[in-house]
Amino acid sequence: MRNLKKTIVVLKNILVLFLRKIKLKHFLFFRNFAKYSTFLLMKKIFLLFLSIFYIGILFSQNTQKAVIAFYNVENLFDTINDPNKNDEEFLPEGSYQWTGERYSRKLHNLAQVISLIGKEEGCPVVLGVSEIENATVLQDLTQQPELLPYKFKVAHHDSPDLRGVDVAFIYQSERFEMLTLNAHRLVIPEKPYFITRDQVVLTGILDNTDTVNFIVNHWPSKRGGEARSLPLRIAAAQLTRSIVDSLFAINPNANIVIMGDFNDNPNAKSFSQALKPVNKIKDVKPGDIFNPMAALYQKGLGSYAYQDSWDMLDQIIISANLVLAPQNNYKYALTQIFSKKFMFTKTGSFAGYPFRTYAAGTYQGGYSDHLPVYIVLEK
Repeated sequence: MRNLKKTIVVLKNILVLFLRKIKLKHFLFFRNFAKYSTFLLMKKIFLLFLSIFYIGILFSQNTQKAVIAFYNVENLFDTINDPNKNDEEFLPEGSYQWTGERYSRKLHNLAQVISLIGKEEGCPVVLGVSEIENATVLQDLTQQPELLPYKFKVAHHDSPDLRGVDVAFIYQSERFEMLTLNAHRLVIPEKPYFITRDQVVLTGILDNTDTVNFIVNHWPSKRGGEARSLPLRIAAAQLTRSIVDSLFAINPNANIVIMGDFNDNPNAKSFSQALKPVNKIKDVKPGDIFNPMAALYQKGLGSYAYQDSWDMLDQIIISANLVLAPQNNYKYALTQIFSKKFMFTKTGSFAGYPFRTYAAGTYQGGYSDHLPVYIVLEK
């Protein structure tokens, strides 16, 4: 596709030179006649048909794009009591009065957002999620009318998190073929009783050509204070880094997409000292991982609002091969935080914040306290 664009530019320059010669020749021929305006009209018509021809060539090449996204969906629980999970708050008789009606509304709201992520390029081919109770809630989500046309399948692993929330994936089954799903547990020897979400690795084939490894995360929160909890996120970052290194050991040119709610900003020590991504695309070299969210964060953008400021907790990081991709392979094109006006609270003390399901323990009926993030790959 890249060579085609170069070819078209060359052809365009040749045609411009040709038209200039034609213009001069016809001007000399018609200068003694009152018909030069007719020539100009014919030239405009010719240029119009030429433009249509260019557009036809471009669109006939069938440029492929793949949207990859992540969304912390804020406590997507069903209404059924699971004795193995701490889900008592999210029951009809629980403190959140989590009824079937509220559950259905939550599913509809999330499906509405997901169906619109990267809409110009198409619904996400692979979507990583966090704060989901089990595989059932994802099955219910994929059956919403907004998502049914994409034939999503669920890739889920049950984590030991005390709150009962997991990370997982949904993916378009007609565009992505799952090969393996593996979970990696965070073990901290100094804290043998500490339990959190597993990091889950989904490996598969994208559009019958590119093998891609997706790692979905939900690193430990800042509960108890940032300084006290930072070692937990550094340990989580070290685990992610070890997964990346193991994938590079198998294939130095591996396509890797790391995504999740990291509960840290791109400039945090968990990133700079443990995960170690490159933050500027011009500095990317083979073997690196690149964080395109860092540039957005430097502009003051974020995916999560707290105390009237934005944090970039939700991020997508990619391996160098997706930046320096060889011809005919998927290559990184852009990064965005997905946001629409309807996804924000309009009034009250939380005006301008993401429109969430619960705020200060009160039901709001919104979407999530996080905004989705996504990247676009193309070839």
